[in-house]
Amino acid sequence: MMTMTLRLGAAAIAAAFALAALPAAAQNYPLPTPAMQAIVDKDTSRHFGDAPVDGGPYATHLSSALEPAAVDKALRKVADWQLARSQPHWDRIWTSSVMYVGFLAASRATGDPKYRKAMQDMAKHFDYQLRDRLPNADDLSIGQVYLDLYLEEKRPSLINLTRAELNDLLPLATVKPNDARIPWWWCDALFMAPPVWVKMYKATGERKYLDYVHLNWKRTSDLLYDKTEHLYARDASYIDKREPNGKKMFWSRGEGWVMGGIALILDDIPADDPQRGFYVQQLREMSARIASIQGADGMWHAGLLDPQSYPLPEVSGSALFVHAMAYGVNRGILDEKTYRPVIAKAWAGILKNVYADGRLGNIQQTGAEPAFYRPASSFNYGVGAFMLAASEVKALAARGGR
Repeated sequence: MMTMTLRLGAAAIAAAFALAALPAAAQNYPLPTPAMQAIVDKDTSRHFGDAPVDGGPYATHLSSALEPAAVDKALRKVADWQLARSQPHWDRIWTSSVMYVGFLAASRATGDPKYRKAMQDMAKHFDYQLRDRLPNADDLSIGQVYLDLYLEEKRPSLINLTRAELNDLLPLATVKPNDARIPWWWCDALFMAPPVWVKMYKATGERKYLDYVHLNWKRTSDLLYDKTEHLYARDASYIDKREPNGKKMFWSRGEGWVMGGIALILDDIPADDPQRGFYVQQLREMSARIASIQGADGMWHAGLLDPQSYPLPEVSGSALFVHAMAYGVNRGILDEKTYRPVIAKAWAGILKNVYADGRLGNIQQTGAEPAFYRPASSFNYGVGAFMLAASEVKALAARGGR
């Protein structure tokens, strides 16, 4: 996530398009530049996923109908494929944490205990430890899984280590000692860290954990939220960056992290909390903006305001948008008449990226800004986003056309 950012100018994009111009293929997308491919290769070596030239045939037996059984079938197909690939390579990095949260959502949505059992085994394997001392948001993110398991099992050993780390982080005004940056200085952090803090509040009843979220989310919002565009800059270095078409650079997955983060915390913020309206309003504003730029195929692209420069759909960001908007409709936060068609169109678009074996494609490799990738590119965090989306879409489908 915090990989060295890529500098994409018009010349680089033109060169990449030229590179991708294969004489016999109906290929109309740019291949990764050498710098981008280096990230793909690194991600592959770390078992986040892979990006083969050919992912095989696409699935032809999945229905995009908003019906619980149809959603369940797609969810299980993708989740089963990912579970088999990932189990030999469990780790505690953020890419896996997003997938783990997705597996827990898949277990709840399908009623299948095997996904939850896999998460129990993973957590026990790591002895419920975080990835680092004084963890940043990424390294804290696996705590979401430990807390979810604790809230069902009520065994203090599942969260004691995470609680101790949060207590050590509480007095820090910056991401770490001797680091001037605020704790959540990049927008991705709003998905990774706040759910841990809010769940700890739910688990303990101690208000200090919730207050920490209110304080630091607003600090990040004040720094990065564009009140005209209703979108977040990825971090402060992106506030003035522009796409090749001259528009502001807003990264699909980055916006998805923020909206998905809101969806992960709102259920556990008390209805009478005076700060709750802040998150509701931000979800409404961002959802309206995202819906307004949805593509004809139902999808969004890596560069939200310059889809022509990034012609492939981007599934991880699109799935996070669907997760957040479906959550909003299911909770009565977003208007169903307005957003149900947006969600249905997006869900249908996402399913077109499922392969016959269960691979989920068009997931951008790790990074901090829009980039190029192959159609079969599949990484675990994008599948986690898909499972979160499917869980809320299935709940939406169960509502019928209300």
